[in-house]
Amino acid sequence: METTAELQNGRANAAAEKKDANYVFYELTRSICPECRKVIDAKILLRDNKVYMSKRCPDCGPFEALVYGDAEAYISLSRYNKPGTIPLAFNGELRHGCPHDCGLCPDHQQHACVGIIEVNSACNMACPLCFASARPGFSLTLEEVEQILDDYVRTEGNPEIVQFSGGEPTVHPHIIDFVRAANARRIPFVMINTNGRRIANDDRFLEELNQVRPSFYFQFDGFDKETYRTLRGEPDILEEKIRALDRLASIGLTVTLVPAVERGVNEHEIGHIVDFAIRHPAVRGINFQPAFHAGRHPRHDPMQRMTIPDIVKLIHEQTGGKFVASDFVPVPCCFPTCNAVTYAFVDGDQITPLPRIINVNDYLDYITNRAMPDWGLQIKGALEGLWSSASVAGSQKSSDQVQFSCQACGIPEGLTIGDLAQNMIMIMLQDFMDPWTFNQKNLMKCCKEFLLPGGKQVPFCAYNSVGYREQARVQLEAQEPERRRARVEGRNYQPQPITFDFSGNSKGPVRLLNPDVAQIK
Repeated sequence: METTAELQNGRANAAAEKKDANYVFYELTRSICPECRKVIDAKILLRDNKVYMSKRCPDCGPFEALVYGDAEAYISLSRYNKPGTIPLAFNGELRHGCPHDCGLCPDHQQHACVGIIEVNSACNMACPLCFASARPGFSLTLEEVEQILDDYVRTEGNPEIVQFSGGEPTVHPHIIDFVRAANARRIPFVMINTNGRRIANDDRFLEELNQVRPSFYFQFDGFDKETYRTLRGEPDILEEKIRALDRLASIGLTVTLVPAVERGVNEHEIGHIVDFAIRHPAVRGINFQPAFHAGRHPRHDPMQRMTIPDIVKLIHEQTGGKFVASDFVPVPCCFPTCNAVTYAFVDGDQITPLPRIINVNDYLDYITNRAMPDWGLQIKGALEGLWSSASVAGSQKSSDQVQFSCQACGIPEGLTIGDLAQNMIMIMLQDFMDPWTFNQKNLMKCCKEFLLPGGKQVPFCAYNSVGYREQARVQLEAQEPERRRARVEGRNYQPQPITFDFSGNSKGPVRLLNPDVAQIK
């Protein structure tokens, strides 16, 4: 027989009402702990039309971060997930499982659209926001870079893009030789990632650039002094950046502006950056990057980070509707929520985004897999080339793809196909993951890889978040004395392979490059 207390508890339980969670559990994935970097489970949650990642480390506790600012779009974008292209060779083997077998390993689901070579770790600036935590340490030799390029050709056959990065690659004494080495291997698009400082001030260097004619990924965060003080530590560098752009325009070299967008710092300048890019003769594109918090970075709140939908909305608002959300289409070669892009024809003050001329969405819908005539398949192929991480703003290839794509579409009155191709601006949005937002599912389709001596190719977000950068830097810096000896003795340097070991990762945290940064759970 039930006691009085049991009867009262039963009535209380019957009177209580169950409550629904304030979120929708969308999926389970794997992530890492932002503090110790241990691989842990993570839940993707939908709440208030936003997407969050929630995870708990058994040692460091719970973490939650904003992943995407539009849950409805996040769910619908899966139809743009293009089947991956398998590289010709892998440089890693399956041992510990993702994300600790990068090389690329046979489980990786995409080849390298973009290869990145960090030629040095030194920089002529000391930016508070720097995923590479740039500081003096190592400087690759020509022998190392040539070996890296040869491995890139071996795995890709015909690689499309190589980016020389750092540190600040323009301060490397052999950066021109590196560009020549890439040109000699017939890599069509050779880019230098730069802050522009040396270009603005070194006449001889400008002449050398004119001889080898690379393209540029150009750091450009806005126009306000406070923007540059916060992100770059130098409030008065805008004039120098404009001078560098003008000097590049004077010799006909082209630039993609790369603004890092941090909430509360420079999101009010997005429209101004778009207007400036449209007007400046050197600029062929913009790659807006929501600030990601790996390496060296200011204090931040991961629940308030900028995401791609936030920037798209601000582009709409701050350009007076010249661009709207439907003009931006996900890039299918990586995971669709990582990247979005649009192209627009510019005729004075008249802006005509390409998706308003041709239905890009239908051609890049990989789920419904509509049957297409041969002509449609050719147009689809051209659009895949444009909506790819391997597309370079202002290149002849992108111009040709625009011309072909528009053959079967209604061109606005008074325009020719040639007009469209030669007067285009590209606006791309790239959201890199950091330790708070790291998603193994996305990583496995990453197509932007760091290329290292010995042949390892490590996806961008793994290299900067998991612990690869820390291990690589220790080895690269340890090899620097031998590089110097080879230079002094006038002999070739024998490249040493970079290797990685995560076998003890579950027993303790990795050594962080920026341990003094105050981080918010």
